[in-house]
Amino acid sequence: QVQLVESGGGLVQPGVSLRLSCAASGRTFSRYAMGWFRQAPGKEREFVAGITWSRRIPYYADSVKDRFTISRDNAKNTVYLQMNRLKFEDTAVYYCNRVGFWGQGTQVTVSS
Repeated sequence: QVQLVESGGGLVQPGVSLRLSCAASGRTFSRYAMGWFRQAPGKEREFVAGITWSRRIPYYADSVKDRFTISRDNAKNTVYLQMNRLKFEDTAVYYCNRVGFWGQGTQVTVSS
């Protein structure tokens, strides 16, 4: 069984940074691509960023490119999302994903 546990969300002002973490259980963490998605109130869940398992190639939604950075530490079974220059529209519940599995989500609220 795989479990994904997100942390690091919070209430922040526009322009600041946050780093989300997703700790995964399971011995095969390093063999799977990982991703972050988000869901804002009244909207569908959308892709934010992903990272491949072997070459750790990142890919991003256009809305976060150049502001967010995804990374992974396979030794720690953890994937990160560094979010810089946060905007109001980044407010959402952020979910960690591995194929077939979701975390419980962590709330990020950007407000002045």
